[in-house]
Amino acid sequence: MEITAQMVSALRARTSAGMMDCKKALVEANGNEDEAVEILRKKGVASAAKKAGRTAAQGLVASYIHSNNKVGVLIEVGCESDFVAKNDDFKAFVKDLCMHIAAASPICIAPEDVPADILAKEREIALAQMADDKKPAEIKEKIVDGKMKKFISSVALLEQPFVKDDKLTIRDLLTQKIATIGEKIEIRRFTRYQI
Repeated sequence: MEITAQMVSALRARTSAGMMDCKKALVEANGNEDEAVEILRKKGVASAAKKAGRTAAQGLVASYIHSNNKVGVLIEVGCESDFVAKNDDFKAFVKDLCMHIAAASPICIAPEDVPADILAKEREIALAQMADDKKPAEIKEKIVDGKMKKFISSVALLEQPFVKDDKLTIRDLLTQKIATIGEKIEIRRFTRYQI
């Protein structure tokens, strides 16, 4: 099948991947745009994994104040070069992260960063909710584990569904940006203020 420039541009608009990467993905997918998107996502995850060991010594500190002036966010996002830190795509990504944090109220970056005392309290609450339930103990434990996973995904930034596209988690969005920009990117820290 012939891959046209329009097909390549449509895929590029949809994924933000490079022109040659889009063309190769379309050739591999025999012109099927959805398959090409999947191919690009898989390659993006692979290339992001390769970049994980690099040092992200540059980056941005950005802020966001919501229109009601009652919520504000300050964030630090690292990258490998000042060239990328000045790139509009990177700046837009950091701004999206700020707005997401303002809207979704995460308490930490990764699941392993959720404080142990908060996890213990949530587990205690989940067990108390099931106190009158007649289910066997192992079933209750599985239900509580499921509730804990759901809780962690609601408070850990990387696991939250992105507010602009709930089909993507912040981790997926970060992986896409690493693949698109071609450098290691890491969310280092953030603070959310609310009146």
